[in-house]
Amino acid sequence: MKFILFLADGAADFPVESLGNKTPLQVAKKPWMDRIAREGRCGSFITVEDDMPPGSEVANLTVLGYDPKQCHQGRGVLEAAAMGVKLRDTDIALRCNLICLENGRIKNHSAGHISTPEAAELIRFSDRYFGRDGVRFWPGVSYRHLLLLEQGSPDLDCAPPHDHVGEPACDLLVRAKDKAAEPTAALLNRIIRDSWQLLPSHPVNQRRVAEGKDPANSLWPWSPGRKPKMATYRELYGITGAVISAVDLIRGVGIYAGLDVIMVEGATGLIDTNYEGKADACIAALDDHDFVFVHVEASDEAGHSRDVKQKVLAIEYLDSRLIARVMKALEEKGIEATVAVLPDHPTPVATGNHVHGAVPVAIRTPGVAPDSVQAYDEESVKAGALGTLRGDRFIRTFLDR
Repeated sequence: MKFILFLADGAADFPVESLGNKTPLQVAKKPWMDRIAREGRCGSFITVEDDMPPGSEVANLTVLGYDPKQCHQGRGVLEAAAMGVKLRDTDIALRCNLICLENGRIKNHSAGHISTPEAAELIRFSDRYFGRDGVRFWPGVSYRHLLLLEQGSPDLDCAPPHDHVGEPACDLLVRAKDKAAEPTAALLNRIIRDSWQLLPSHPVNQRRVAEGKDPANSLWPWSPGRKPKMATYRELYGITGAVISAVDLIRGVGIYAGLDVIMVEGATGLIDTNYEGKADACIAALDDHDFVFVHVEASDEAGHSRDVKQKVLAIEYLDSRLIARVMKALEEKGIEATVAVLPDHPTPVATGNHVHGAVPVAIRTPGVAPDSVQAYDEESVKAGALGTLRGDRFIRTFLDR
């Protein structure tokens, strides 16, 4: 038996007035997701408990069966793994966004989805300016980058920029959770404030402004942590696996889980990602892997942008261009596979941030009788046989462990 998990990042939502008080999943044309629900078992999944931050790092650890309270160390360490940056036990890694400020407030978390080459130039410039005394910057994809501190404390209260769009940046600076972390907080805040003076005059930003684009006029470090300890899927479940994603965070989770990372040309993390390429890579990976985790970021980015039409379209593209292609290939090749579809967390278009809340789950297992659910969305799955899942119950049900 093979196992394929389709994750539609941030696709879960709440009723939207412009959609007739329906959610994007209820409105979107998604016959293949609906088929998985109709031929499988459905339920709701609490991926983030109320006492944990509703970020993708926590949610995806839970989706894969890990206890975030035991192994959550922030995004930075996961993204470092995906970027091939080796961490010592004493290192602190942080996600570092390039963001856009306007009139002292966060305009967006992505500097207008700055291109990777532009961002790399700005991050290399920042590393030359700040990269001393145990401080290093590493360029990533688009607005997502890595800041590494060789010493200090991760006991910091940092504001995820996507959760604070429109708020004054000065009110969101890093705070120390204890006295020992105060020097680290002071260092990070100096970097942030200095970037406000440093980045606007850089030629990359001058060009972006001239072209009517948002400048990347602020560095924004957040989600600090040290290297986690996690058992692999081979150790936990006796299976081999692979992860397909455009996002360093997800690839990093996969690396710590012992999954092979499969890169797909044209995978962007946005609605223009290479859906077909991801589908083909998934089918090919089944030749020598038991489990494939296929992650698509586009619906989450649409939620952050508060663009309901884009979110519906992202869901429809995932269904028609990726899931349909995989499901048809399974049938043509006679591959027996358990297939699941779910988001990691809600990213409601009304607010544009990650929030707590259950996500819909559908698991289609060959030979297992379906329940009565006929459509895949937040409301329909409540009648499903799986009920409300928590902790590792989803992955153990999915893998039949």
